[in-house]
Amino acid sequence: MTLFGVEQLLAEPKRWIRPGCRYGLVCNQASVTHELEHSRIVLRRLLGDRLVRLFSPQHGFFAEEQDNMIESPHRTDPVTGLQVYSLYSETRRPTAEMLEGLDVLLVDLQDVGTRVYTFVSTLIECMFACADAGIQLCVLDRPNPIGRACEGPVLADAYRSFVGYLPVPLRHGMTIGELALMARDHFHLNVSVAVVPLAGWHGQDWWQAPWPWVLPSPNLPTPESCLCYAGTVLLEGTCLSEGRGTTKPFEIIGAPFVDPYALIDAVGGPRQPGCTLRAHYFVPTFNKWAGRRCGGLQIHVLHRDRFRPFELTVRLLDAVRTLWPDEFAWASPPYEYDYERQPIDLIAGTDRLRHALEAGTTDALLSELTTENDAFRARRAHYELYSPSC
Repeated sequence: MTLFGVEQLLAEPKRWIRPGCRYGLVCNQASVTHELEHSRIVLRRLLGDRLVRLFSPQHGFFAEEQDNMIESPHRTDPVTGLQVYSLYSETRRPTAEMLEGLDVLLVDLQDVGTRVYTFVSTLIECMFACADAGIQLCVLDRPNPIGRACEGPVLADAYRSFVGYLPVPLRHGMTIGELALMARDHFHLNVSVAVVPLAGWHGQDWWQAPWPWVLPSPNLPTPESCLCYAGTVLLEGTCLSEGRGTTKPFEIIGAPFVDPYALIDAVGGPRQPGCTLRAHYFVPTFNKWAGRRCGGLQIHVLHRDRFRPFELTVRLLDAVRTLWPDEFAWASPPYEYDYERQPIDLIAGTDRLRHALEAGTTDALLSELTTENDAFRARRAHYELYSPSC
């Protein structure tokens, strides 16, 4: 059985807990044990009044905020009475005042395996703040829900942003603890970083073990949506709906001008590697095309090991641009408070994808990315904490 980092800490408190130290905890509603008991509750039980402060990432402490650029307020936790500082508010980095009196900052966040998801950016901002304050940072590790595969462009330095902090592929295949170790070295941070590792995890995805899934944000309600998100998040940089405002965000995509059957035919039919594409019509209740009937498709993942969401999404975008060149458009700034750079470039982490789609050279780009991903895996190996198989 896999144990989450917080459960490992509870099992061996003398190994991980420093006597007399005061702790803060970065968490949200998905920070739970296998029994769905929240980390702040079990740590409060262990630490007593030495757990003194809580912090929350994007989407809020209870993951209630729908979209990016919707800030969360500071609040008081109704259960423990502790102060909760929002790290998606007027600041993304804990201030000296927020960290005052702490000796260790614990981070227990469920990442989803895609670089665009901002929880890793929050982690890195905490690392910078802890380095400045002389505080230890301790990551309570959690599985990458979509496994060890990697896809997509490695982030280019020119496109670093809050939706892309580390030079990793769009789908990176690392745990949040491993990413913390990589970030410490990449940014040459003078900070003590400890990772309480998982036990019994060997890179398997969320479907291969009986783990409860608690949505870490409103539009990633299932492991399936997380897997599709590693590709269809690119649609946030276009006029196409990525399914926000439906019950299957990131699994359903489309727009009012799309003919579902023509689109599916253009990518070679419904049977794709690891999935089936089903023609679908939908009316989003909010976000893009709210209240408008959209044509599109639903992605049904059948074989997770063969499914490559990034490659599929690139081929779908190529087909949409070819079939409806006058209707298709790139989304305009701002995106995640960046008012200058194109959203698609921030999401992809490079302008190469946009240029390849505009030039009709996506096959060549996908071939280049296969080589780049192989090189990244070799670099990633230096930070891997878990054996590849049982």
